[in-house]
Parts: sequence; structure tokens; C-alpha cells
Amino acid sequence: MLLQRDVPKAVRFYSEGLGLKVNFFTQEWAELQSGQTKLALKAAQGEAYCTAGYTPFLSFNVADLDSTVTKLLTLGAQLDGPIKYPTHGKVASLRAPDGQMLGLYEPAEGPNSKGSSAGLP
Repeated sequence: MLLQRDVPKAVRFYSEGLGLKVNFFTQEWAELQSGQTKLALKAAQGEAYCTAGYTPFLSFNVADLDSTVTKLLTLGAQLDGPIKYPTHGKVASLRAPDGQMLGLYEPAEGPNSKGSSAGLP
């Protein structure tokens, strides 16, 4: 569960930016889902509850890192360092509008890439 200053804005961020399915949504509470993983968003009852501090770090595998980063920046995210290009794919760290940290990963394509079943014994 993530505490949010603005639940509707957060729902838009996670659903439009990352493609999470919205299961339930009110002004105070929302539940989104990707596969078997659920993300709950709850309206914070005060600013102290939204301080970034040691935030959870949410990680998402994406098909197109560049377009996902662009979409998330448009929705209010901020890059936390440069996009990196290790041999196994692309990675980026972003901060969501309410301060939560997001890690994005796009696996490299090819027979020897991590995440590909081709070429594995």
C-alpha cells in the first residue's frame, strides 16, 4: 500500500504510465493490478505520511523503456539519474509524483539475453 496526496492522480500515473489495471477506485482508495500483483493506493491523512524518506522501491519490467519513461515524465515523474544500458537490457530509476521510487527494466533481446528462453540448456 502506498499513501498518496491525490489518489485520482496516482491512479492515472500507474494505470496510464505503467499499464496497471484498475480494479477499484474512489477519491480515498484504489486497487490496481498487474498479473497476480496488486498495488493499493490510500489517501494520506496528513503531509507527514507522504514524506519520501525511505520509500518502497517498486520495480516494473517494461517492453519499451524509452516510451515508458517519456510517458511517466509527462505524468509527473522525475528521473533519478541517467538511463543505463547494461548488457542484459536497459534500466531507469524514477521518482513518482508522491515520492515513491520506481525501477524500470527492459530486458535485452537476443538468444543470450536474460529473460529469453532461447539458448538455455
